[in-house]
Amino acid sequence: MSKLWERAHELKDEFIAYRRDFHQHPELGMEEVRTSGIVADFLTSLGLEVTRVVGTGVVGLLRGSKPGKTMALRADMDALSIPQQNDVPYASIYPGKMHACGHDGHTAILMGVAKLLAEMKDEIAGNVKFFFQPAEEGPGGALPMVEAGVMENPKVDAVMGLHLGTNLSTGKIGLMAGVSSAGTDSISITLHGKGGHGAHPHSSIDPIVAAGHLIVALQTIASREIDPLGSVVVTIGTINGGYRSNVIAHEVTLTGTVRTLDPEVRATMPERIERIIKGICETFRCSYDFDYDHGYPSVVNDPAMADLAEAAAKRLLGEENVVRFSVPSMGGEDFSYFAEKAPGIFLRLGAANPEKDCIYPGHHPHYNFDEDAIPIGMAVLAEATLDFLKQ
Repeated sequence: MSKLWERAHELKDEFIAYRRDFHQHPELGMEEVRTSGIVADFLTSLGLEVTRVVGTGVVGLLRGSKPGKTMALRADMDALSIPQQNDVPYASIYPGKMHACGHDGHTAILMGVAKLLAEMKDEIAGNVKFFFQPAEEGPGGALPMVEAGVMENPKVDAVMGLHLGTNLSTGKIGLMAGVSSAGTDSISITLHGKGGHGAHPHSSIDPIVAAGHLIVALQTIASREIDPLGSVVVTIGTINGGYRSNVIAHEVTLTGTVRTLDPEVRATMPERIERIIKGICETFRCSYDFDYDHGYPSVVNDPAMADLAEAAAKRLLGEENVVRFSVPSMGGEDFSYFAEKAPGIFLRLGAANPEKDCIYPGHHPHYNFDEDAIPIGMAVLAEATLDFLKQ
């Protein structure tokens, strides 16, 4: 077994402790003051050059003993506005906030990788940058970090990240080349009618009825307008309107998400959605306001980087524990902005374990992951980084 694998498991308890501390103290996007402070102090203690960017972002630079290429590794630090419902000793102490997507683990893993590589600095040719990013869950911290220049000085030649998940069991790694996640856009629709008494609907214009028809009609975009072999999701996540049971509301607001894999299809979605909104409103005598906000682009994994990470993972975990996905996820990730600037690979780190009740998906109030995945993630990222720098 490799030195990195053995050392990562020797350090396991230290970085589980960091993960649990972060889990107890979740911070939302651009509010990661405590978390980023711990990270910055830790990187400084390792002798890395540390820079604070975009408020709560942290960049650590490890310079090897010889010149060479530069690899960047990224972890996200933010939590979610979700009340924690599972009973663990390290549960969130902040009501309504929890690490429900594994970012506490990502942060701990990358801190561990920094320690692994700092301990062998004299053997490294080139540089390693460690990006600790705020606000992946929103409003988005990757693009501001890129705009702040983190991919330069020294210029990043490749970038790598990972995401813990309960769709793979602990001890497995998943990856794919090409498009691996969806573009994530947001929509907001307000339908304006004419309020009135619920007993006299003929004297009103009911936007709630129009909203009901609109929700159904929007689903025909995927079922009747897009190639069945393509992928589009239009989800209405909220609908708000009305005052009480016997009142016809004067307006209704709906919000949702649009997910696409094909940039050409993505570009057509605002027109497709507004055309349906307009038709429904003409039918039901409403007016409307419509906002379409473009979010994160798809993550596109570089084939050569996928091969490199796959080879490193197979050496550590065995060929049977490395999975090549055949289809992308419709989830979104702003790691995509880093991968637009340098060849990138985004890995899926298995962390499901039914015996530990680690079975719930991300963004679930019972979410938890198997902490035995932490040293595995550390070793795989470190191994793949060294492989890249030796090329």
